[in-house]
Amino acid sequence: MTELLAPAGSMEALKAAISNGCDAIYLGMQKFGARAYSSNFDLETLKEALMYAHLRNVKIYVTMNTIVFENEVEEMKKQVKELNEIGVDGIIIQDLAVFDYVVKNFIDMEAHCSTQMGIDDLDGTLLLQELGAKRVVLSREVEIEKAKEIKRKAEIPLEIFVHGALCVSYSGNCLMSGLIGYRSGNRGRCVGSCRKEYELIDKTTYTTLGKNYILSTKDLNTIDYIDDLKEMDSLKIEGRMKEPAYVANVVSKYRMALDNTITEEDKEDLKKTFNRTYTKGYLFHEDKKEITNILRPNNFGYEVGRISRIFKGMYEITLKSTLNQNDIIRISHNNKDVNLTVVKLHDKDGNLINKADSLCYIKIKEKLSIGDIVYITKNYLYYKELESSLEKEFRRFKLNIRVYAYPNSKLIIDAEGLGFNFLYESENILDEAINNPTTKELVIKQFSRLNDTVFELSHVDFEECNAFIPAKLLNEARRDIVQGLYNLKLNSKKKRTKSTKAKEKINFEPVKSYLTASVTTKEQYDACVSCGIEEIYFKNVIRRNQNDYKEKEGFLLIGGYGGIYHYRKTNPFITDYSLNVVNSDSCYELYKLGAKRVTLSYELNKKQIEDLISSYYKKNDGYPSLEMIVYGKAPLMFIKYCPLEKMNQCGTCRRSTYELKDKQGAFPIISHDDCTTTILNGKTLNILDEIKSIEGIESFRLNFTVESKDQVVEIINKAFGKLNGSMNKTVFNQETDTRGHFNKEIL
Repeated sequence: MTELLAPAGSMEALKAAISNGCDAIYLGMQKFGARAYSSNFDLETLKEALMYAHLRNVKIYVTMNTIVFENEVEEMKKQVKELNEIGVDGIIIQDLAVFDYVVKNFIDMEAHCSTQMGIDDLDGTLLLQELGAKRVVLSREVEIEKAKEIKRKAEIPLEIFVHGALCVSYSGNCLMSGLIGYRSGNRGRCVGSCRKEYELIDKTTYTTLGKNYILSTKDLNTIDYIDDLKEMDSLKIEGRMKEPAYVANVVSKYRMALDNTITEEDKEDLKKTFNRTYTKGYLFHEDKKEITNILRPNNFGYEVGRISRIFKGMYEITLKSTLNQNDIIRISHNNKDVNLTVVKLHDKDGNLINKADSLCYIKIKEKLSIGDIVYITKNYLYYKELESSLEKEFRRFKLNIRVYAYPNSKLIIDAEGLGFNFLYESENILDEAINNPTTKELVIKQFSRLNDTVFELSHVDFEECNAFIPAKLLNEARRDIVQGLYNLKLNSKKKRTKSTKAKEKINFEPVKSYLTASVTTKEQYDACVSCGIEEIYFKNVIRRNQNDYKEKEGFLLIGGYGGIYHYRKTNPFITDYSLNVVNSDSCYELYKLGAKRVTLSYELNKKQIEDLISSYYKKNDGYPSLEMIVYGKAPLMFIKYCPLEKMNQCGTCRRSTYELKDKQGAFPIISHDDCTTTILNGKTLNILDEIKSIEGIESFRLNFTVESKDQVVEIINKAFGKLNGSMNKTVFNQETDTRGHFNKEIL
């Protein structure tokens, strides 16, 4: 049976999801979840949530899908232990340290691989399955045919996103918010850089090709493809930042679709809560040009009509669907929006009305034009309808009872519900009835009062034996039976832990630090060779979310789990920054998989690097083998979508260079041969002056992207000088960020 998995950023949203038919909930706590700005749960409210959900056969998965710094590892472990103790069903994970801890220590609490891990192929899935994952959440970029193939070959439960907001970047591979706004998406604090307005600039001709929301994706909506989706194990709705009414609306529609009861009108109702217009996503082969909505980054609403004329000081609106008093509307005028609540709605005679179906009149102070489109962004009556569904019981569970009531004996009731049996026995002895013995009908009447429970009375077995059972006693029995079955259900969740073995220690002999380089062009490669760089990453790079694995010779730089699985037995390899390594335990796990060296995340500062190295040494009686990027334009996003194609510039990347520009600066665009795109930081990370003060790093990497051959030579020579202790001042002709994240506190 396919699981319908719903988001909950609050207890109200959780109840809304369960009341409308979800099978499982995912939610976050105050720390380690990738939605730091939602209300989230503390331990006490999570206990309440678990009781509410588990009594209704709904599972709870907790998101712990941020990267975990060294000084947080013990706190992370403490939280995981507490989650197991209270009966959480699974943990959704990005960081290998969290993953390993859950897999190695807990039997009944599952480890689910978050989409932040970037698993988008069979190889990556097989690796995480081998390591102990019980479920893999595939990247949103995976197509349905590929998802089916992975499921067939890997034989591990797969979860896919089916509705809600999309990241334009591969999840977990976006550094834009963190490196520019110091609010890391990998720490749950994304500021939504992709939802901002940018200019697309042709740097070859110095012309602006447009200013719009070129990185802002539409919302995913796959409800028309439910038959294909049923082949997956879990269908995930995005929305932990969304209000309960949104959760209720979307969950109810996908529940209808899974149950084959949905109508076209029901599907249209999805537009009546937050949406950025819809796309079927890469999952169902959306044209890349149609994955974004460049007009606006926020709630689009749905069209209700157009302004048709100005009449008696009011705007006449010709309607295509009903407009109600108290609806919130948006009117698009000259690419700008007028937003207002419909406080007063008039007919053609100026009379106040509550609703209109074809024509209405509204006084609006702003100047508008005939033909302007009117959208509803909040349908007042529909929201009232949704709010009424927030705490109803979507399904009730059968309560069966067998009543033993004999004069001069205790009342005994054998009850069955929620898969458990509970035996009730009264304290007092029953009397023989004088006139009116208790009947089966009376027992049914008293036991049918279950509206404040999850039960409905089903089968009653009662043999009348001339006993008198007071109504008060029957009510007491009903309450005790309900609570008894509740307790059995809630205490049935196993909380077993594993006995763990001491880990084999892995350490490396310290060596004199040296330089490596990653390059984008053959010209840069030749410059690196001429300057004496011995380890150069060019044709030997297996980037994250690159699935075309070809036979390679020699050592590789690997950025994703699929690449590790594919090449670990044939090629020596180094892991890249894109695995988001920020703690010693993650380093250890990668060494176990065969990594000869681990590249640290861009999101570490100097103190955090020192903590990582110190902790690794204590645990392994020796040093880790680490690489650190110390120069270059950091890759802010890696995306399947191409901004140039959106602006009708497909193919021009071969002859022109482009950048995006906003108030924060300019961001160069690198177009790849497979039509994927990398967006770079406009500022150049340059901490060459610091490298002599950094101990415990084996290799320092220079990352060349847009530099000329002469610039590459200049930078390498200066880097050698810094590494060898030269006091020459480093000078660059481009704008630099000499400290970057290296000495900044990452929030």
